Amino acid sequence: MNQIKNIRNTLMITICYLTALLFIYAATSKGLDYENFIIQLGQSPLLSAFARWVSVTVPLAEIALALGLFIPRLRFVSLLGSFTLMVMFTAYIYIILNYSAFVPCSCGGVLEKMTWNQHLIFNLLFVVLIGIAIIFVPIQNTKTITNKNQS
Repeated sequence: MNQIKNIRNTLMITICYLTALLFIYAATSKGLDYENFIIQLGQSPLLSAFARWVSVTVPLAEIALALGLFIPRLRFVSLLGSFTLMVMFTAYIYIILNYSAFVPCSCGGVLEKMTWNQHLIFNLLFVVLIGIAIIFVPIQNTKTITNKNQS
């Protein structure tokens, strides 16, 4: 039983670190090519009206969530935030692919080399992985957060 707990914990930590790496990479990529990022957001049929707001809040959210994934007390909440953000990114890609006449490219670095369908699959993979990590977060961490909030 203890070995299963260790495997689950190792898997959960690995997923947290991979997600943090993804978010740090994505935020850094957006920051390094900020002008291009905001131009491409402005071309998005769904996000053009919110381009300035999104161009600042998304990278900040990615960094905050990535940092939270390294802190055991914040891990559960950060995983929930990461799951939500990845579901939103995935839904955006799905909507753009299936309901938009124009498909912008606002990804940087390695992710820019993917097709939109590959990016959709990549995001879905991370949604599943983060979901698994949420299930594997040790119960005492979530109870500690809940108890502190009730005090």
